[in-house]
Amino acid sequence: MIHLLEPTLANLHGHYSRNLKPILTVASGDIVRYKTLDAGWCEIDQPDPFGKPIKMAGRDRERDPGHALVGPVAIEGAKKGMTLEVRFKTIRAAKWGWSAAGGWKNDINTRLRLDDEPEWVLRWALDSARGIAVNQHGQRVAMNPFMGNFGMPPDEEGSHSTFPPRFCGGNMDCKEFTEGSRIFLPIAVDGGLFSIGDGHAVQGDGEVGNVALECPMELVEVEFQLHPEMQIKVPRASTFTDWITLGFHEDLDEAAMIALDSMLDLMAEKCRIERKEALAISSLLVNLHVTQIVNGMKGVHAMLPHHVIPSLLRS
Repeated sequence: MIHLLEPTLANLHGHYSRNLKPILTVASGDIVRYKTLDAGWCEIDQPDPFGKPIKMAGRDRERDPGHALVGPVAIEGAKKGMTLEVRFKTIRAAKWGWSAAGGWKNDINTRLRLDDEPEWVLRWALDSARGIAVNQHGQRVAMNPFMGNFGMPPDEEGSHSTFPPRFCGGNMDCKEFTEGSRIFLPIAVDGGLFSIGDGHAVQGDGEVGNVALECPMELVEVEFQLHPEMQIKVPRASTFTDWITLGFHEDLDEAAMIALDSMLDLMAEKCRIERKEALAISSLLVNLHVTQIVNGMKGVHAMLPHHVIPSLLRS
């Protein structure tokens, strides 16, 4: 079955919580077609892509201080400890976006001596058909759209920020999660309660300026698959080219170890080898990338190319 969700006030929230009531319940195998706002709660349609975007009216900032997320969606039969597979079948950006750097105090701006400078804001016109973004200065970049923030709440009371990534998803900001990707998330609460937002037209590893090219999305088509027997501790993903495991921690070294630990588990499963052998091979074939360094919790993702797996199988 195919469902449609629009970013109305009734369907939006700016925090994660196990207490949020689902706006939709779907079965495993169902598809949801979303429209999403940019992270800053601006309207999808703007009169001028190079002008300051118009905010959506009616947001309760005290209740919803974070990213504009559509949801939550409950999945029939989802139980704590199971795994939810999120398949991105289509990701199409809207017609405008923005990026910025400097002008306010945080670790990066202060370290680079840019916290007292005026904020540098770029406004972008997005052409999804051509895959090109052009800013007000005529600079061009190729688009590579993906969703920065999606996942489920932890099994803890209260309201939880949308800014840090967690073991059950959230603000992961992994640029590899483009159209065609399959992301596997541990389910922390019964029903799952999946939410999504924070579209990016393009981003580099690290998201070093604190934001990517932030944009709304005209269409994000997601297929949900429930895996009752799969038990994982942190997110993993399969793209066209690689298996990916992710680690999140305040310390970047620890985030790398979490991602690598999960990769050894994946290699033991897919290649039928012991973890020590997997580590020896990882040093040759696995690539570690800094996912993002700007959300409180640092992110690292480990990547193993699909094409090497058949050659690693033991007879």
